[in-house]
Amino acid sequence: MQLSQFTDYALRTLILAALNAGRRTTIEEVATTYGISKEHVRKVVHQLTRLGFLEATRGRGGGLRLAMPAEAIRIGDVVRGTETGFAMAECLRRDRQGACPIDGICRLTGMLRGASNAFLAELDRHTLADAVANRPALLTRLTPAA
Repeated sequence: MQLSQFTDYALRTLILAALNAGRRTTIEEVATTYGISKEHVRKVVHQLTRLGFLEATRGRGGGLRLAMPAEAIRIGDVVRGTETGFAMAECLRRDRQGACPIDGICRLTGMLRGASNAFLAELDRHTLADAVANRPALLTRLTPAA
């Protein structure tokens, strides 16, 4: 299983916002820190704002900040909100049910569904706060040398 680049960028954006608690983070800062295009970051921020994970303020002095405490943001919820095609195989895609000739009788479907559920259950056990628990090391890595 592989998460999309969009979800990867969303998680990284939230991590930077959590590390910068107390001050706003900008799209420019996220893009520069991670070497991502500003347009990609803009799309990610729009989705994270729509999902209620980020608050975005426009204009001078604006920027991004977490819309709730990092302890309240479950990684599984972020993944569910940012992944569009989370089905591991064709038989798990709602729009493709019945496309496989053994759909409905194959037991692999149940196994894959169970694996997917276990994956999300594991992510639900962790919050954004857990992801930034090693704050000093993360800040050291993300801060450019002078």
